[in-house]
Amino acid sequence: MSDSDLPGLDGLLGVRHLELTADTVVVEFTLGERHLQPFGIPHGGVYCAVHESTASIAGQIWLGDKGVVVGTNNSTDFLRQATVGDTITVTATPIHRGRTQQLWHLDSVGPDGKLVAQGQVRLANLDVPVSPELAAKFRSAVQE
Repeated sequence: MSDSDLPGLDGLLGVRHLELTADTVVVEFTLGERHLQPFGIPHGGVYCAVHESTASIAGQIWLGDKGVVVGTNNSTDFLRQATVGDTITVTATPIHRGRTQQLWHLDSVGPDGKLVAQGQVRLANLDVPVSPELAAKFRSAVQE
């Protein structure tokens, strides 16, 4: 599995963006050897990381240039084991979006459509300016 063109951890994990809107963000990644814990099964931290970045992208699209979102809580339940080669699709939908915080629901499903992991990510909306460079980079990523 090759890295995706995304920067940071999402790129290392091979995350690909499928849908990016203020109400839904959908990404996917294919489980490979690098996603496994020492006992040969998918590492739960992979789901947690993808959940948080997917929720953060969704939250930032919704918040726009009014500030920056940061994760404040990430709770993920692991329901079914996936295997190497499985493509996992992660969908973020809002539960609550307010002035100071947001709460997003995440579903991770395997190729058979069955739920593999489910989570919630709480975001804080920070009242700090978004740098023009970051805003431009983010807008171009969302438009692709």
